[in-house]
Amino acid sequence: MGIPGSLRESLNDPAFWARYTFAAEDGPGADRLGGLEDLLDDDDDDDDDDDDDDALSVTFDVGGGHLIALDVNTRLDSYELGITGPGSAGWAGLGWDDLAHWHPYALRWSELDLICRAVAVRDPLLSHPGVPLALLCRFAAVFEDDDVDTAVAVVDAAYAALRPRGWTGYWPSGADWLERADFRGQKVVWHRDEAGNLWAEQDDDHDADFYSTRVTPPAEAEEHFPHARLRNLLAAAATTAATGSRP
Repeated sequence: MGIPGSLRESLNDPAFWARYTFAAEDGPGADRLGGLEDLLDDDDDDDDDDDDDDALSVTFDVGGGHLIALDVNTRLDSYELGITGPGSAGWAGLGWDDLAHWHPYALRWSELDLICRAVAVRDPLLSHPGVPLALLCRFAAVFEDDDVDTAVAVVDAAYAALRPRGWTGYWPSGADWLERADFRGQKVVWHRDEAGNLWAEQDDDHDADFYSTRVTPPAEAEEHFPHARLRNLLAAAATTAATGSRP
């Protein structure tokens, strides 16, 4: 459980972040890569495309036996978010991000912020904003009712906390994140049922498609999105954040 040592070593490496944020694939921030681009190209030449041994699993504890889990494979440009629950509850997928058929937008900004605050309570070494937010923000989006300026500043602080002292080259920023996460004006409408489950639908006449598995009501979503399990995880995170509960 936690952050594998090999990934922990990469968290201060600009090449890792260039791959993880897709800046290396002409995503936001690509214009700032500079000389790092040649290094990334050399690494690509050395990669064995059939080797997925670089896949890593990261878990963050929010309390009550609930974990948010991230699978990282920078070699395949593939990242998947899921949750595990107490007892025998296994992995349930929330979303994934890649360069083919991505559906990353699993969380609202307020949910991500809550999760990361709970993680910081459970493990003071994972301060907020810091590693959890920097890794997980790719799975969150912002909408008209969010304080977007604050969200961008917090993401920026999470990245800055990992930036090596004195490094002046490429580093991801909150503005880069917003370029992919901003769905204001994109006709995304959120619905809430009596149990508190949230899901979205996107009306016609928009510029950016809201790729998410969180787009069906709970009664229809068992095979697509684990509404009840996410609701339980968020409730556990809220309790942890409110009470300061630690192991």
